[in-house]
Amino acid sequence: MKIAVACMGDLVAQHFGHCENFYLFETENGKITEVKSVANPGHRPGFLPNFLGDMGAKVIISGGMGGGAIEIFNERNIEVIVGAEGNAQQAVESYLKGELKSTGSVCHEHMHADECGNH
Repeated sequence: MKIAVACMGDLVAQHFGHCENFYLFETENGKITEVKSVANPGHRPGFLPNFLGDMGAKVIISGGMGGGAIEIFNERNIEVIVGAEGNAQQAVESYLKGELKSTGSVCHEHMHADECGNH
């Protein structure tokens, strides 16, 4: 299963669309088997969920995310985990252990993107 994490460097980004990069973690039997980083190709409404879905992501982890992106992920049957923070690999390991749960943190206004993780 492929898990994508919106990141600022190695840390979980607090706003999905404004992250620097995505780490893609290939997992098997509850373990990480491969990791690669992909630069964010740009924030455009509706683009990033399809971009990650087309890359095979089945789970997306972020600090916060807008409702439109969440809807597209849901339509594509991609699990959304928001409210995460800290190191991306540790977040994925927590998810694989069943310890990382979504807080439902939805960003409503882009002008407050820097505050999305504080909902």
